[in-house]
Amino acid sequence: MITEILNKVADLSSSSEQVTEDIIVARFKIVNAVLIGNVNNINKEWVLIDTGLESSAEEIIEIAEKYYGKGNKPKCIILTHGHFDHIGSVRYLSELWQVVVYAHKLEIPFLTGKEDYPKGDPSVDDGLVAKMSQYFPIQAIDLGDKVKILPEDGTVPNLSEWRWVHTPGHTPGHISLFRERDRALIVGDAFTTLKQESLSSVLIQNKDVNGPPAYLTTNWEDAKNSVKVLADLKPEIIIPSHGSPMSKKDIEPYLEELVKKFDEEVIPEQGKFVK
Repeated sequence: MITEILNKVADLSSSSEQVTEDIIVARFKIVNAVLIGNVNNINKEWVLIDTGLESSAEEIIEIAEKYYGKGNKPKCIILTHGHFDHIGSVRYLSELWQVVVYAHKLEIPFLTGKEDYPKGDPSVDDGLVAKMSQYFPIQAIDLGDKVKILPEDGTVPNLSEWRWVHTPGHTPGHISLFRERDRALIVGDAFTTLKQESLSSVLIQNKDVNGPPAYLTTNWEDAKNSVKVLADLKPEIIIPSHGSPMSKKDIEPYLEELVKKFDEEVIPEQGKFVK
């Protein structure tokens, strides 16, 4: 029932935003997916980062056709992590396109049916999304031999300019992706640019730099360190999974504050994962 509601909310206003010549953000109310591939290149090769909710598949296909041409499938799918709002369409799309799915080795148990995620914690915040989180799907999916482990050296398959950065905390094998050339950073859920716990913030999409979605974050010490690691990269283009893309001038002071005041302002006062 909850996923049906979220799917309907996500479908209220889906859109795409071209951030650079090769970064396209598929915007859904609940979560973003990212398409990477130069739209001006003749071959128009591209890669999909995360797959949104189950209802996102057709929209992702339409956006891909808009920028890369009809029938042009991605080289692969890369997951920042395996939470339900990031893998909702992964089974359908990977089978449709017959492509490999890559994830960090610590996320593999959640993607091969071996381990479920912990249940969402509604006590971390008074927001409606936080309160609904106890009903969010946590069951592992089984992608079988479709899912592969990301290379240990930090390289990203089919994206030679990018490297993945292990940013645990929200989940054990959460990753972000960074490109040195333009200092572009795909954050995943390491931090957000809205208050994800609040439904009104999600719907209005107010820019508000925050930590990871608190109701599903299981290790706050790791989450704090991951934000510091990403801040130290000095990103100039920020693509979050929750919220709007932001530029360096928009986010730099807020990101510095997020690191300094993480203990006081980000870590919930209570919750089953709060020490």
